[in-house]
Amino acid sequence: MVSQTQLANAIRVLVMDGVQAANSGHPGAPMGMAEIAVALWNRHLKHNPANPQWVDRDRFVLSNGHASMLLYSLLHLTGYELPLDELRRFRQLRARTPGHPEYRHTPGVETTTGPLGQGLGNAVGMALAEKLLSAEFNRDGHRIVDHYTYVLLGDGCLMEGISHEVCSLAGTWKLARLIALYDDNGISIEGRVDGWFADDTPKRFEAYGWNVIRGVDGHDVDAVDRAIAAAKAQSARPTLICCRTVIGKGSPNKAGTHEVHGAPLGRDEVAATRAALGLSGAPFEVPEDARAAWDARAVGKQREEEWKARFAAYRAAHPELAAEFARRIGGGLAADYAARSAALLKTVADQGESIATRKSSQNAIAALAPLVPGFLGGSADLAPSNLTQWKGAREILPETIDRGGDYLHYGVREFGMAAIMNGARLHGGFRPFGGTFLMFSEYARNAIRMAALMRINPIYVFTHDSVGVGEDGPTHQPVEQTATLRMVPNLDVWRPCDAVETFVAWQIALEHEETPTALILSRQNLAHQARDAAQIAAIRRGGYVLKDCLGAPRAVIIATGSEVAPSIAAQEALGGRGIPARVVSMPSPFVFDSQDAAYREAVLPRGVPRVAVEAGVSAGWHRYVGLEGAVVGIDRFGESGPAAQVFEFLGITAARVAEAVEKVIGSQAG
Repeated sequence: MVSQTQLANAIRVLVMDGVQAANSGHPGAPMGMAEIAVALWNRHLKHNPANPQWVDRDRFVLSNGHASMLLYSLLHLTGYELPLDELRRFRQLRARTPGHPEYRHTPGVETTTGPLGQGLGNAVGMALAEKLLSAEFNRDGHRIVDHYTYVLLGDGCLMEGISHEVCSLAGTWKLARLIALYDDNGISIEGRVDGWFADDTPKRFEAYGWNVIRGVDGHDVDAVDRAIAAAKAQSARPTLICCRTVIGKGSPNKAGTHEVHGAPLGRDEVAATRAALGLSGAPFEVPEDARAAWDARAVGKQREEEWKARFAAYRAAHPELAAEFARRIGGGLAADYAARSAALLKTVADQGESIATRKSSQNAIAALAPLVPGFLGGSADLAPSNLTQWKGAREILPETIDRGGDYLHYGVREFGMAAIMNGARLHGGFRPFGGTFLMFSEYARNAIRMAALMRINPIYVFTHDSVGVGEDGPTHQPVEQTATLRMVPNLDVWRPCDAVETFVAWQIALEHEETPTALILSRQNLAHQARDAAQIAAIRRGGYVLKDCLGAPRAVIIATGSEVAPSIAAQEALGGRGIPARVVSMPSPFVFDSQDAAYREAVLPRGVPRVAVEAGVSAGWHRYVGLEGAVVGIDRFGESGPAAQVFEFLGITAARVAEAVEKVIGSQAG
């Protein structure tokens, strides 16, 4: 009979040897959490190593992602497709065991973690998705959505402000199937945390409305097991299990110190630890009886087969619901999406409304919502301003969450909102979008980056996109945000100039499968731009000729958003002076750059001087205009005042655009 200590020590062996082989990593937390992992993975976690995507598996998130060798050891031992050679290659180039867990890279990894606290936010999103799917699809006698979300976290996760945002919401939403295990070891890289982290964590979570289980010995497998069972036995609140542990447990000379937090034990200490644990094997050697006890493939297969039988009974009793559930989990859009969305776009073009693009966005949401299974909207408190809520949306409130819905009120929690959106998307069954002012994308930035890194496709609705915010002044006037968002790899940023471009931007965002999208939208009304059918089709290419001149252009004006209209006015003024200019609308440089060279050349002909126009910093535009071109932008912070006056004061005008064109033509001619 294999003891619980032997199971825990199997983890410790793989952890300390993996980190030592890499000469890099964090052995302390994984060694300290080994017994917690035994209790959870060996006694509670419902999963099937042969099918990491089984829809009703429990979700497991390692929020303190620096402890990645704990997760890799568990995946290897329980039977996932992660051979021992990959553990030997920990942190090596192209290995399936990178320094922090990466979604899509390693089978069984549910989300990319490392930036502390965000895994906790993802877990809240996963638990939210489970609760909403359960409300929508489960029926009496047929519970096909029946899983938990477990998250391991440490002191660092709780110090990060995002933990407050997401845990407050988890308590408000009463996510009872969220169970967090807190590795309370009191150590961070700099030493003992009590000098800078003196919170009463249990009281903090009780104030959020969580069920808190205090004082659990994290090295007592049975005690952790009982705590998890108690958490599962109640159905009113999420649970925090406070597990007191010793970092680096098993290391004779370094356990309980910061020396074991972020550095290998060293060869001598590895040998001493192996001796102290009573192990005599070679590096990475786990006794066969311990391996057999860890292997979860047979029981995982059995549990999935049992679920399949339940789903078959559900399908027989509720065939339409079963079909919809399968479609939701499979993702994608309605079968007739292409035809219906094309017809809707034609209607928008025919209407020709001159309205704010935030309003155009709301209209697009309302029109497209029926075509997007699992559409899940929300806003960080600003729905009346960013217009993310649509007629017919079903609000999700604490008193109605058990009945489901499709619109969330996140409160003033931009970072938490973005991390929860990531978690809901990773869980499956939902296509989330969330809104706030563009300026406050700064708060959400790292979660946006994580979505791009993971190649998932949430949609961000960022309104009040420029100094057009006016009287709110420079604190609320984004000038650098659009440019810096465009710098994020794999993030598609759209800044449409009118209702037609806005609708196309929404279409593209919904069609992206592995790319998140940021929609940059105006507060003020923008003029409708006339287009023929070919131009409307060309919007999908990210940049296109919106208004051409007679004959060959002497200059090309590239503009986005609210600056398209003054660029066209500048073109008209230049034409009166005998200077033919072309106006290119480029709502998405990301998409435009993906077009073939011939198309890009046709839009931006080589050798023709160029001027870019945008009410933001000039950074980024010189790759289109070159060093010889010009950018009419705002390389300073804004001013408080009526929007029209601010634009005039900062020089975002047709006259300045025309002047820039004339200077560029003159300088290049000379």
